[in-house]
Amino acid sequence: MNKKKLYESLGVSASKKDVHAAIVGQDKGLFPGAFCKILPDIYLNSEEHCVALHADGAGTKSIIAYLMWKETGDDAIFRGLAQDSLVMNLDDLICIGATNKFVLSNTIGRNAQRISGGIIREIIEGYEECARMLSDYGVTIFLGGGETADVGDLVSTVIIDSTLSVRMKKEDVVSALNIKPRDKIVSLASDGMSSYENVHNSGIGSNGLTAARHLLLKNKYAQDYPEVYSSTLKASDVFMGSFSLKDKFPNSLLTVGEALLSPTRTYAPFVKQLLNEMGRNKIHGILHNSGGGMTKSLKFGYQLKYIKNNPFPLPPIFQTIHDTGNMSMKEMHQVFNCGQRLEVYVEEGDVSEVQEIASSLNIDSRVVGHVEASDSGQNEVIIERDGETYQYFD
Repeated sequence: MNKKKLYESLGVSASKKDVHAAIVGQDKGLFPGAFCKILPDIYLNSEEHCVALHADGAGTKSIIAYLMWKETGDDAIFRGLAQDSLVMNLDDLICIGATNKFVLSNTIGRNAQRISGGIIREIIEGYEECARMLSDYGVTIFLGGGETADVGDLVSTVIIDSTLSVRMKKEDVVSALNIKPRDKIVSLASDGMSSYENVHNSGIGSNGLTAARHLLLKNKYAQDYPEVYSSTLKASDVFMGSFSLKDKFPNSLLTVGEALLSPTRTYAPFVKQLLNEMGRNKIHGILHNSGGGMTKSLKFGYQLKYIKNNPFPLPPIFQTIHDTGNMSMKEMHQVFNCGQRLEVYVEEGDVSEVQEIASSLNIDSRVVGHVEASDSGQNEVIIERDGETYQYFD
């Protein structure tokens, strides 16, 4: 298999260039260059306010939960996927400076012959549980209900999606357009156990799970449960790993199943504290390394070179994926967060305060690099790891 195109061979695009081309002519909203599209206040027509909404979900992580459920019969395995769905929306919106009074609507598409009402109940209670946790940190999520659709002709197991909306003051918007040369890049770790988490987090988040499960899990899962992979894929390209879900994950306290299902960490408590204590003018940009992984910054700012020459060491889950030998490190950076899912862009004099706030929530952080002007006429990302240099262009 061609290492450079593994993710594409599994039916997924890391860059989604065709999607970006399809929407290139769309209106960019009130703050072009912000992490999320921002709309006028269509509710009260206030010139001082704006509205943003975001749709995302747990992705193919639900397939791993399905496999765990088939092996154990425990409906509660699906509960954490609600947090994955919620956080994939919430942590995009916090990048524009939104920190409170969000409204959530959830959408579940299931194959009713495989996904029971008990599982649906666990997912819904998972949303409620995550919202209660966030409220303890001053981040309020109002649950607006949702839709469960029985679409077995389209979905073999279950899709867990949601949409989050928020209204905020225009003066509070944090726009990545303000990222500039000489800014320092402070990244927050995706693994470990923050003060608001109850168990150790592997750091996987909700991106790259298609590659992760096929590279790590044994082919017996494809044989036992053919509903968990697409019939469009080659048999040689699926479930090519050496692990069972119950195996201990290398260099970790978690099992393989637990590591793959670690609920996506939210950084909302951190960003709320960051903006309250430092003020918004000091924060030039906040980026969420979701789709696009460590190269996400390619999409933000103009003619900037993002030099990431001091990245976090790969957490065990990403190191083990790389050790399979089926995905190059260059592609790893484009698919996974590789241990750092949030980046804060500030001047050098403000770095220590950012890191102190992260530390107060028991989240590791480090200065992973800096920003320079690009002389190529486009954005660039340079990642240096273990003596190798990887270069990416927008």
